Amino acid sequence: MDFPFALGPPVATALFRTELEDFQVDEELGFPLLGEGEHLCLHVEKSGENTRWVAQLLAEFFGVEEVAIGYCGLKDRRAVTRQWFSVHLPKGSAFDGLDNGAVLPEVAEYKVLSLNRHNKKLRRGVHQANRFQIRLRQVAGEREAIEARLQKIAEQGVPNYFGEQRFGINGSNLQQADKLLAEQYGVNRQRGRRKSSSPKGGLYLSAARSYLFNLVLAERIRQGTWANPLIEEAAPAGPMWGRGRSCEPTAVRELEGRVLSTWQDWTNALEFSGLKQERRSLILNPNQLSWQWMSSENDCDSCPDLVLSFSLTSGGYATSVLRELSQLQTPWASVGI
Repeated sequence: MDFPFALGPPVATALFRTELEDFQVDEELGFPLLGEGEHLCLHVEKSGENTRWVAQLLAEFFGVEEVAIGYCGLKDRRAVTRQWFSVHLPKGSAFDGLDNGAVLPEVAEYKVLSLNRHNKKLRRGVHQANRFQIRLRQVAGEREAIEARLQKIAEQGVPNYFGEQRFGINGSNLQQADKLLAEQYGVNRQRGRRKSSSPKGGLYLSAARSYLFNLVLAERIRQGTWANPLIEEAAPAGPMWGRGRSCEPTAVRELEGRVLSTWQDWTNALEFSGLKQERRSLILNPNQLSWQWMSSENDCDSCPDLVLSFSLTSGGYATSVLRELSQLQTPWASVGI
């Protein structure tokens, strides 16, 4: 997990996620809900709970299977997040009459902010962006250097790493991915493609692909090519491994082949997992990045708090932005979603 930095070592240290309110996320759909259809969409605020748990609670409340619940992405647990869920409620169901303006009972784990109707289930990745407001506490470092780094991040972007939360506590998702790939798609792959029997199989496969992507991105950073296309490359991008032949230029394919040459068990197995090969940008641009210094609760002039606000497109990790700025110290052990 010790991936290289692109803009130099962090120029500050700070406390991260001391309080739930220190990490706030607002999901931006980027498209209008139609106001009609079989899917009831709920704008939900949750604190200290993960997305899957809230989805299960909604399924229980509406008396539907969990598969009837849709959402655009997993939001962090140790945070205050506002995101959309959809519930498939066809005509004739007990809740068919619910519409915008209706009031649902408050639940300790979440609060429904508004309701609307739509004709489609909300699916992973269909939202446009996530808006973050993050408070870093007791920031130590030279303010001039910190603001210069923030300006550079705003102008150049940061490496589009998958964050550590993708890989589980102490990389546990990668350990499970290694086991899954060997058992389901490795020695048994001659029997044909099979879906994982594990309920978290998709999560583990995603972690494996993400780690391979990070390895390629890390090498591009070492070579100084992460923000610049290689010969005949349209834009700097890395592999999300799966089935299919890469159409990238020779220089890109050769570099990625060298980086992943010792990971052929994983790449071969991923090709039999049913996932298709895709590309992901190497650059993550935080949009509308702004910051504000605030007094620390400890009234320490030399270690104030720093509040950051920015927007990331779907799939971007706020922690990938923060790692290029500050070494973060968390008062809690878990990094899982």
